[in-house]
This record gives sequence, structure tokens and C-alpha cells, in this order.
Amino acid sequence: MVLRFPLCVFLGFAVLALCSGHIYADGPADNQPDQVRPIPPTGIEISSTVIEALEWRCQVLRAQWQSALKKDPSIAVMECEVLVFPRAVEMVIEFNQFYKANEPEQASVLLDESARRIEIIQRGGSWSDVVGIEVSEEPQLVIGGYTSKIDGSIQPYGIVIPAGFDPTNVRPRRLDIWFHGRGEKLSEVTFLNKQSRDLGQYAPDDTIVLHPYGRYSNAFKFAGEVDVLEAKEYVQSKLPIDKNRISVRGFSMGGAACWQFATHYADRWFAANPGAGFSETPEFLASFQNEDVRSTAPQFQQRLWQLYDCPPWAINLAQCPTIAYSGEIDRQKQAADVMQKRLESIGIDLVHVIGPQTGHKIHPDSKIEIERRMRALASAVRPSIPNHIQFTTATLRYPRMHWVKLTGLESHWTPATVEAEVDDALLRATTENVSRIAFDFKSGQWPGKRIGQITVEIDGDRLAGPLVRSDQSWTWELEKQDDHWAPASNEAILRKRPGLQGPIDDAFMDSFLFVLPSGHSEDEVVEKWVESESLHAMHHWRKHFRGDIRKKLDSEVTADDMDSANLILFGDPESNRIIQLISGELPLQWEADRITLGEFEVDRKHHVPVLIYPNPLNPNHYVVINSGFTFREYDYLNNARQTPKLPDWALLDVTDGPTNQLPGKIRAAGFFNESWMP
Repeated sequence: MVLRFPLCVFLGFAVLALCSGHIYADGPADNQPDQVRPIPPTGIEISSTVIEALEWRCQVLRAQWQSALKKDPSIAVMECEVLVFPRAVEMVIEFNQFYKANEPEQASVLLDESARRIEIIQRGGSWSDVVGIEVSEEPQLVIGGYTSKIDGSIQPYGIVIPAGFDPTNVRPRRLDIWFHGRGEKLSEVTFLNKQSRDLGQYAPDDTIVLHPYGRYSNAFKFAGEVDVLEAKEYVQSKLPIDKNRISVRGFSMGGAACWQFATHYADRWFAANPGAGFSETPEFLASFQNEDVRSTAPQFQQRLWQLYDCPPWAINLAQCPTIAYSGEIDRQKQAADVMQKRLESIGIDLVHVIGPQTGHKIHPDSKIEIERRMRALASAVRPSIPNHIQFTTATLRYPRMHWVKLTGLESHWTPATVEAEVDDALLRATTENVSRIAFDFKSGQWPGKRIGQITVEIDGDRLAGPLVRSDQSWTWELEKQDDHWAPASNEAILRKRPGLQGPIDDAFMDSFLFVLPSGHSEDEVVEKWVESESLHAMHHWRKHFRGDIRKKLDSEVTADDMDSANLILFGDPESNRIIQLISGELPLQWEADRITLGEFEVDRKHHVPVLIYPNPLNPNHYVVINSGFTFREYDYLNNARQTPKLPDWALLDVTDGPTNQLPGKIRAAGFFNESWMP
């Protein structure tokens, strides 16, 4: 369904561009891997006196906070709301990211806010007092930070508080999550400054709007994706949010993020409103970058496009009402066109609002129409559990849709589908490419017959299930045995399961620890590569995902580290004690003259293995060997390129060292099967 509006001129109402920084600077000129411009770009020269003064203030604020904390340890819960500001300034100084002459002054204002918050906390102020929420007839802008589980870093957020909000009123409000556009110069300082001044594109009545930072310019993928979920959880812990009225919205790069969140987490939102952006990898790069990745990317990379490409996940939008927007003459209209075509093929007519003769902007008439529809959807929400579910996934990273949870696939990166329906005391389901499934109704969620035994009919097998519990809940997990379904066994066997399914990049979406070798490799080339590549992984985690580095030598790793984090191990059995300790439990053999992984073998000289695998010392977490996140400098130039570049394992020739695209020459690469075997 395409909606167009007459082109009108509104006095005093300009059409606002959404994307921070340049919109079209990336293009065919950025298709040369040997001429990669730096991202983030280098900032302007700032007086050393100014920089030293800012650094000194950061140190003073940290010392003041530690002094206050020593007097009253209970205030530790407020630390993220204080130290987010000096950390933002320190990050900008570290990476030379002042781009305008007034930005040091903006940094100083943020440090003033940090000092103000310390004073309020010491006086016993509440969270609302600290962040500055009060009763007001005007919308209020709140900025702050939360502590990420991934690396312990303090990440910034912005919130719009609606007019008339009273911090003492616990009535749940609608929450819109807004994804910002691409901004290569969007440092923590510029983000926080913008969120303290700008209401944004949409600030609906009686609606709280969350603006996540997304860990810089990655289209809210990987750690950027986790940032959104963590920021949402943090805001829900502080403000009265109606969990049934949460939406995702965005434009440009933020539109791409919106498509991803709508299709991957369709059961969490009452609506999605993507604008422009991109919705998949190959067609967008062909259109926008004139780059034919279908003919150049290895097959394993093309399979991994499914992680964030949205057309294969389109059926999930049956559970998430969606209103797309595009400018009529915007090149990035391509994203919604692709999704519209895919949705039509499965019987869904996409509502696609188009701004007439409009480029990469939101037309004012379109904005009014979008808001009308979003209000209608929010008003129509009724807390209920659907009787009918259609769900698809390609990975157990995204295993759930309402009361259906997949706990095993027959083969990753091949679409798995479930259609399930409740009819009185009968639950019918049909599946494809599914080996284990759980039906999980929490308290009060079972929509069928209220008493008696449940019958489950799945792929033609009819099973007598559990009794409905007194709180209208029940849970049952089934597994396929000899092509028939049966109650799942509790046998502890190694298999791919939700949160433990790869690929390599998955390890960096939860708590992790870099573990560096204390010994030496026998091969000097390998030794130098391990040193440089581990430094590269840590530097780019901090630079690109704006994280803190947690690292230890192999000799320093504790049982608590094993229990709490994925271990990112660099080296080989000679240089890294942890690798030596687990080497016999890995599907990988280092021999005197060769490295063997399944049927693949390479000369040990100048070669290294890269892989992800359940930690043999704690199989609830991963070990990763010799890799950080897998996309590199060339891929920073366009967000659609930021897809996994290595699968579950690879064997690399590092004779010539890394490039801007790969850590070495790939001799072999592939996926482990569902039992974590080559």
C-alpha cells in the first residue's frame, strides 16, 4: 500500500534531514581497499592548553566521585550517570575527535553536568533529581549513561520526557526507540550535546522517546544491537514504561536498524516505522556503492548476510505492524521497495508512505500521516497472547517469537520456520529445519482451554502434553528423534543452542575478556602476527565499538573469568597456557609441522587457526582463538558492509600479514555442524 501526498509548503515548518554528518560521501569512491579513509575521521587541531584543561577536569571529577563513593558506597548505582561525561570527553581526546571549534566548550558543559550530579547525589537525590526530571508543561531532554554487560563500559543515551510528566506518577507510558542516522563524526560528546538540545524528528504526546547511541557508526548491529537492548532495559528500570506499547523507529542508517529490530524481535514492538536506510546487503551495495559483492564475496560470507539481511525474515512482520517511509527521489527508497516486494510474495501489503519529490528527508505531510497511524496502532494495543504465530529464523541468536522458542536447528544458516496455532486444548505446529522446540507460556499467557491436558500436534505427530497449571502457564520442550517428535531429553550433550551458536562475531555480543599470551610461538612470523592482531582487535574494539578493554595474560585468568565471560585467546599452545590447557578438547590439532581441522590441513609454518567454540572449561561460554570482531577498516565505509567476514572457523596464511579486509589469506573456512564438529 503506497501513500502519497500533495507537495505543500508550510511556513515555519521545514523538512528536516535526519542523517548526522554526510549522507552520500560513501559511494563508489569508497570501493578501493588500498585507499581506505579513516573512520572516525581525524579531528581539527585544538590547543594543547585546552586539551590539558579538559583532561585535568576529568581527573578531578573522577577523584571527587571516588571520594563521595568512599563516604557512601550505596551511591555506586549512580556511577554510570556521573562518569558517562568524563568518559565521553576522554574518548574524544583519545581519538582526536573534536571537529568544530566550539566542541571543546560542549565538552566542558558536559563536565559541568557531571559535577552538578555529584553534588545532588551527595545530598541524597533520586535518579530523577540527578538526571534533571521535574514536573514541566514542556518536553524535557535527559542525557545519561548505563553500564554495559559486554565490557563494563559506560555507554550514553538520550531520552525525551513528554510534557506534563510527573516523576511520582507511575502510570505506564508508551516508549518509542529512535535510531539515529549515520554520523562518522558522532562522538559521545556530540551525541550527548545533541540529545541535550534536540527533541528529534518525533516527540509524540505522552510518549517517552529513547535515543540510544548504538556504540557509534555500525547501524546498531553487533554491540550496537546489544546497546539498544541494554539501554531499553535500563530506561524501563527507571521510568514507567508500558511494555505493550514499545515501538522502533529510525531514518537512514536508523531506518536500516529499524528493519533489523522489527524482523528479528517482532514480538517486542507494537509497531515499527523504518525510513530509508538499507534492508539487505547485496542489492543495496550494488545500487548505492556500484559494488557487485555477489560475485566477489565467498559463499560463507554470503550465507552470513542472513544475520542482518531482512527479506528472509519478512514473515515475522506478521507479528509487528509496520509503516515504512521513503522520499520519492531518495536512492535509499530501495530498502523499502525490496521489503515491499518480499512482503507481497507472502501475502502482506506493506504500508509505504512516500514523500513526493523528496530526497533523503522526511516530508512534513508524510510525517503527519505516519504519526496518525502510529497513534492509532498504540491506541489499538490490547495486552493479549496471540493464538497464531508465524516465525522464521536462520540462527539461534534469534530463537523466539512469543511462546515459541527454537532450541535446536537441523542446520544453521538455512531458514527455519514454525507456524503454530492454539485451538482450545490443542496446539498445532508445523516446522521446517527445526530439531528442538519449546512451547513456553508464562503465568497467565495460555490462551487455550483453562483446565485439563494439552495435546500437541507437530508435523503430523500427536503427543499428550502437560496439564495446564493453575496460573495458566505451561512449558514443554520437544526434540526430533528419527524424524518424529518426542519429549526432549535433559542429556548434557554439546550442540548449538541459543546463545551458543556462532559465528565468531557472536562472542562480542556478551561479556568477554581478551587473554594474551605470556609465552612465545616457535614461528617468528606467527609471533609477530599474534602481537599485531591482538593489538588491532583491542584498538578497534575501543575505536569502533567505543568499548573498554578488559584483558589479562593467560597466567592471570581465574575461575571467575571462566564463569563470567567469553575468552578471546590469542596465540597457540606454546605461547598461551589456556590454549594449551584446552587444545585436546578442540576440533583442532596443532602438530609439529601442521595444523589440522577436520579434513582441512595447512603447514604450521606461517599459518594460524581462527575459530569460535564452546569453552571446554565452561561450555556455557565461548572461546575465540586469534580473532576480534571480523569486519575491518574497509567495511567501516558503508554500514551495509558490516557483516561477519569469517564463519565459525578459518585457517589463515599470515605470511603477508593482514589487510584492510581480512586478517590474513584464507586457506580454508567453514561452519561447525550442529554438534560443533567440522
